[in-house]
Formats: sequence, structure tokens, C-alpha cells
Amino acid sequence: MAMEEARKTTGRKKGGLRTMPFIFANEVAEKLAVVGFSTNMLTYLTTQLHMPLAKAATTLTNFGGTSAATPLIGAFLADACIGRFWTIAAASIVYQVGMALLTVSAALPQFRPPPCKPGGAAACQEAAPWQLAVLYASLLLNAVGAGGYRPCIVAFGADQFDESRAAERARSWGFFNWYYFCNGASMLLAVTAVVYVQDNVGWGWGLGVPAVCMGVSVAAFVAGYPMYRRLDPAGSPFTRLAQVVVAAAKKRRLPARDVDASALYENDDLDAPISMYGKLVHTDQLSFFDRAAVVTDGDLVTPTDAASGKPSPPPVPNPWRLSTVHRVEELKSVIRMGPIWAAGILVITASSTQHTFSLQQATTMDRRLAPGLSAFQIPAGSMTVFALLAMLLTLFVYDRALVPLARRVTGLDRGISFLHRMGVGFALSVLATLVAGFVERHRRAAAAAAGATDAGMSPLSAYWLVPQYALHGVAEAFTSVGHLEFMYDQAPESMRSTATALFWLSISLGSYASTMLVDAVHRWSAGPGGANWLPDNINHGRLDYFYWVVTMLQIMNLVYYAVCAKRFTFKPVQLHKEVEEEEGGGKALVELQEKV
Repeated sequence: MAMEEARKTTGRKKGGLRTMPFIFANEVAEKLAVVGFSTNMLTYLTTQLHMPLAKAATTLTNFGGTSAATPLIGAFLADACIGRFWTIAAASIVYQVGMALLTVSAALPQFRPPPCKPGGAAACQEAAPWQLAVLYASLLLNAVGAGGYRPCIVAFGADQFDESRAAERARSWGFFNWYYFCNGASMLLAVTAVVYVQDNVGWGWGLGVPAVCMGVSVAAFVAGYPMYRRLDPAGSPFTRLAQVVVAAAKKRRLPARDVDASALYENDDLDAPISMYGKLVHTDQLSFFDRAAVVTDGDLVTPTDAASGKPSPPPVPNPWRLSTVHRVEELKSVIRMGPIWAAGILVITASSTQHTFSLQQATTMDRRLAPGLSAFQIPAGSMTVFALLAMLLTLFVYDRALVPLARRVTGLDRGISFLHRMGVGFALSVLATLVAGFVERHRRAAAAAAGATDAGMSPLSAYWLVPQYALHGVAEAFTSVGHLEFMYDQAPESMRSTATALFWLSISLGSYASTMLVDAVHRWSAGPGGANWLPDNINHGRLDYFYWVVTMLQIMNLVYYAVCAKRFTFKPVQLHKEVEEEEGGGKALVELQEKV
């Protein structure tokens, strides 16, 4: 309400496309800093701070785990306490301090141990405890900043498009494409230009340039404050969900005949702060929780103030005994999202192989940029450029060509539903790991024919890996954007930062699942002589079998997803009266499942 009053007072509409440069600039700078920092960080820890490899890997793993956990905290603060804008602004400043501290430690020799002396690893002095403390402090600040930034920036950007207007709602669907495009473009710049500066100019410049960009973007983001649509926090969503569960559990013995959908408790005034555009209407699924909205004795309390002499106010519900239909449907929406959300985890597990085993394949192959013409070799770590380029090209073609074409066929403004989009991505991810297995078989055969098996090398060109990298990139353009759009669209209005945090959590869980799968394959495939499918020298292993195991798991995941998507019920929203009038005819904002 305050936002609408401000809009009437100033006479200018808030939000819209004019706010996108400020938001996208912040996202590009954040990705430059994070990806440019994390891509080459193992090299920095081992060569500059002289950390043992195992300790360096553990440090980065702990940092990644902390960064994956903190978005849930940041989402809670945004949805329940201070709002998305202030969460992003505060987190960006914390991020900036962490990057500045890391840059200073990389630029000044006092923060690093002296260079190694001739004589091997024994002549290298590891960083002193206080030097490591500076490193850990900067990593912790970056993790805290990521926790506040990541779950909010997407939801805040989508908030700039007024869902009560059909034209702006259509633009919000394109926002997810362009957000991910900017995300991928900045990652591409980070793994090429930033890493090159770190390796060839110096770590001070390599970390300093992203830090300066981050500082400029923070200033620009804050400068856009008067133009943003800022939605007020509506209290803890987790408390509301818990209240529905507790209220339903207390009434678990209530006979089913007493649960009449037409008599369930509703209170528009109570739900107004958490239902800006419309209220959720009753659905038949998960009917056990409907008991929370059945009015029984003692559920409503009438406040008394005999001294005032005023009429008694209307009774209010005890939230731990009685919930509104809207709040019950919030819980149902979150539960219904669970199976679709979980299906995205295994796709991340599959795509993570391009950063591990595909990288290991590339190190054994002929990486000359132009065999026979140039001796320059493509760094093995830069092979991910092909995945990023494929993703960016797919996003551009999807938005400019595929959406208008699909719109004519389906009648949907977004072209195809996010469930169909995710399904296409899942299928392409299956194809990517299937192709990777055949390429690995060909690579190993070429190594055997050349007598290079024991040397761990293969004469095959690294360009043979391009198809699997490209397929992973195209799959990500469909899966990740569709997954992100699904989480935002189907989450209750008051939980959209939390929903975005769950998207990042699925990425984290997918990475952890990859680690568990590799460990399981190591144990399961171990032979009597200690051989297994994934040895250090992959010419002696069966990496192709591992790829096909991942393929089979993904096929089962695709079938599971298809079943869940077919049975999925979209959240039904009944627009408020004033929003219906703006729509021109009382059209309810409801995604009809048969149309999808």
C-alpha cells in the first residue's frame, strides 16, 4: 500500500524495464567477482599461499558449502524482516568488503609467504596462521554476501514487473531469459579475461578489477532506489507454514464430513500483506491440511477493551489453532513444488562432470587451437567456454525465435510452459552424458592404438569434446531457466526469495550428489588388484561406463519428472477486485493446467 501511495504521489510509475540496467550490472559484477575468484582459486592457494593440495581443496569445499547454506538465511531476512532491496544492498556491501580484503591480501606481499626457494616442495614455506586468518575472513565475508545476494536478486528483478498488468507480466517471463544470459556472459568473461589477467598480469589486478566493478555496481544499484518497486516483508513464512501444520495436527481427529470446503475460514484483511495481487483459492489436493481452516470452539478470540467504551472489534483467529484458506494453500503450493524441485538435482549432478571428468579428458587430448597451423594449446579449464557459448546462443535464439513461434502454436505468452522447458532440458542432459560415453570410448581406443595408454595421453583432438560441452550448455539454458522460473512463479508471493534460495540449494545438493556418486562407483567397481572405473590414469579405467551409469540415472529421473509434471497442479489465484479491473474484465490470474 505504501508503494502504491508513493507512486500516486510522485506521479511516476515505479519498476519496469528502466530498472534492469541497475540490476543486471550488479549481477554481472557479482559473477565476475565470484567466478573469476573461484575458477582459479585452487591455483592461488597452492602457488601463492603454498597450501597442500588436500588442504586447499578442503578450504574451497568448505567455502562452497557455506555459500550454499547462507542463501536460506538471506531469503528468510528478505521475506520476513527487511525486504529484498535492503538485503541485496547490505549483502553487496559485505561482498565488496570481502573482495577488497582478498584483493589487498593478493596485492601486498606481506600477506603471503615468501616465494619458494630452489629445492622442490620442501623449500616452500606455508602461509602463517595470521595470513590464513585474513584469507578465511575474506572467504567468510564472501559467503555471507552470497547468502544475502543470490536468493534475492532474481526475485527483486522480477518484482519490477507489475503482475496486475498483462503486458508487464509477459515481460517478466523474458526477464528470466535475459537474467541468465547476463549471468552466462559474465561467467564467460570471467573464465577467459579475468583468469588470463590472474595468470599473466598478477593476482592483485586479477582480483582487483572484479572488486572495483563490484564497487561501481553496488553504487549504481543503490542509486536506482527511487525507481524500484519495493515490496514490504510480510513476516516469517516459515512460522505461517508451521502454524498450518500445527493447526491441522490438532484437528486430525475431526471427521472428514465436517471439512466442508465452502465453510473453510477466510479473512482477506488478515491475508492482505501476503497477497498483494490475489488470494489463493481452495484445492482438493492434500486435503488433510484443510482441517487447519475449519473453525472450532476456541479458534476465534474477541479482543476486549471495556475501558474504551468502543464497540468490540471482530474476533481474530488464534494462528496456532486456525489458519485461512490462503495460508493453507501456501503450504500446499510449497509441498506440490517439492517433487519438481527435486528432479532438478540430478541434472546438476550430470552437468558437474564437465568440470571434473570432462576436464580430465581434455588434459589427455590434443588441445592445439589449429593442429598443423598453430602450436598454441587451449587450456583444459577453458573448454567450458564451449558450454557457455552454447548456453548463450540458445538463450538468444529461444527468446528471439522459439518463443514467438511456440506462442502461435500453444497460445501461451511465454511460448511453452516452464514444465515443458525443464523437460526438454532434462532430455538434452541425458543425450549429453550418452554422447560423452561414446566420445570417451573413442578417446581411449585412440590412446591404445597410438601406444599412449600408460602415458595417460591420447592423440585425439580435444574438439571431440565440444558436442558434450555444447549439449550441457543447451540443456542448462532450458533446465536452469525453466527451474528458476518455476520456483518464482509457483511459490507463494510472500516466499519468492525463499523459493530462489531453494533453487540454489538444488545446485548445491546436485554437486554433493556427484561427489557421493563418484565415491559409490569407486567402491562398487573396485577390482581385486585395486583397479576401478575411475583411476588417476583414465586410459586404464572405464569412464565411459561411468557416463552411462549417469545416463541411466537421468533416464529414470526423466520418467519420474514426466510423471510429476503430468500430475502437477498449478497454484490457483483469484485476483483482487482492483487488479481484475486493471486486467479489463475480471480475468483470474490462474494457469489452466489443460492449457499447459
